[in-house]
This record gives sequence, structure tokens and C-alpha cells, in this order.
Amino acid sequence: MTEKIKITFLGTADSVPSAKRNHTAILLSYKDENILVDCGEGTQRQFRMVGLNPCKITKILITHWHGDHVLGIPGLLQTLAFSGYNKTLHIYGPKGTKEYMNEMFRVFAFSGNISLKVEEISNGVFFDNGEFFLEAERMQHGVPCNAYNFVKKGQIRIDKKKLKKSKIKEGPHLQELKKGKDIVFNGNKYFARNLTFSEKGKKISFVLDTGVNERIAPFAKDADLLVIESSFDAESMARAKEYNHLTCEQGANIAKKAKVNKLVLTHVSQRYDNNPLKVLKQSKKIFRNSFLASDFNVFEV
Repeated sequence: MTEKIKITFLGTADSVPSAKRNHTAILLSYKDENILVDCGEGTQRQFRMVGLNPCKITKILITHWHGDHVLGIPGLLQTLAFSGYNKTLHIYGPKGTKEYMNEMFRVFAFSGNISLKVEEISNGVFFDNGEFFLEAERMQHGVPCNAYNFVKKGQIRIDKKKLKKSKIKEGPHLQELKKGKDIVFNGNKYFARNLTFSEKGKKISFVLDTGVNERIAPFAKDADLLVIESSFDAESMARAKEYNHLTCEQGANIAKKAKVNKLVLTHVSQRYDNNPLKVLKQSKKIFRNSFLASDFNVFEV
């Protein structure tokens, strides 16, 4: 059975939280990886609200250092230290991230110990474990800002039912099958094409807080799921441009141009609290497979 990639929205507000939406934080879970994209104020409580253990976080991807995307980091790290977090937490972010992290520890009276590895990235692949990779691309927001892709690589998988029927036992020869190579077992030759199948790769794109730019669509091209900010409605395009943000229509046009499978709108302004479907309807007119995220929504790919 193919392992699902789960996206949990812990916060979906824009710069000002509301009674219904917390500041931005999105958790991507795949096997033993739990990758947090941004960590707005109150994120650690959102973990508790949805019944998730923050000690399972393996990486934090910071899009940029505006407060609504990072003010939850000090509290989260303090909780991890108090909770016996025993891994090295990898934190990735745009230029300036190391300085901001150092200043954060200088300003707050941090207690306990936690192992951190902080890296600054701008574009390209910055992590690859053979099964999936993470890549970044620079965005346009007035401060250093990144978009991120999580890409699970396509692979050859063994059909266990066919393997059992062929009475082929476990052993190093199975690694050859996974490479698409034919094998000989107990004197009999077996063709890889008869015992394996190709599993398509998966791609999740995160584009948060940016003005329209020509790098977004190529970066998100063919994504199975595109998570994109939707701070403004179509009528507020001038304001979106002024503040280096996107409208829901612009996000939908990007999704259409990038030929993504599914679009999820987030970073929603409190001005739409009484009519959140407004931005969704405008997006759906352009890109039908659009969804509007609310806090604690879960999407699987």
C-alpha cells in the first residue's frame, strides 16, 4: 500500500489572527518525517488542539521572517527542550535566518538544551535522502522569502502478491528487482516487469506571502497539491500589489498555468471571516479544483 503524504493546516490566518484562524503553520507528514512550514504564534497549542505531538517534528521550513510566520518558534523550541526532544532539529530559511535565530536566543531567556542545525537557502535542492527531496525558490515579498517543494520520487515497487505466488523469498535479489533488473532465483529467471510496478512521484508546493512573479508557476509545475496564499479577493488587486501578496484569482491563474492537480488557498484575511466563500468562489471560476483551508483541515496526497 502506498504511503500517503498528509498536510495538516495548523494555522490559516494572514498577519492578524481571528477567532477562527490562527497564524500560519502547516505540517507535512510522510512516514517518519514531520516537516513544519512556518510557525506562527500559538502553533504549539494548535498541535495540542489537533492531538499531534510536536516532538515528532523533524524539520522547520521558514518562508520568511515576518512575525506572523515565526513568532511561534521560541515557544515551540522551549516546549521541545522541556519535553526531552532527542533529535537534531533542522531549520531552513532564507538569507538572514541564522542571524534571526541567534537574536531570538539572545532576547529570550531560553532554558534547557536542544540540538539545532540552521541553514540558509535561496533556491535549488537543499535536502535529498534518496526517497524525497526538498527544494526552494526565491519569492517576492520585500524581505528574503522562499517557496518550497516537497517531492517524493517515483520508484519501482515489488508486487508482493506476485512475489508470493512466484515463491521468491526475501534476499538481496529483491534490491535488483527494485532497480528494474531481471533476477535468477533457484535456477529460474524472473523478469522485473512481471513482478514490479511503477509508482508515480508526488509533489507538494508551498507558496506563502509573495507578490506575483514569473518564478511561481515553473516552480509549482505539475504539483499534486499547491498550497498558496490568498490574502486578497479579486477586487483588491491594487492592495495585493502594494503589499506583495496574491489575490485568490492570481493564485488560481498560477495553478492553471502550472497545471497542478489541486489548489488549496490559505493565509486568509480576517476581513473575509463572515464570507470566506467569496475568495473560494472567485478562485473556482478560474481553477475548478480549488479548496479553502481552515484551521485543522487535513489533505492527503
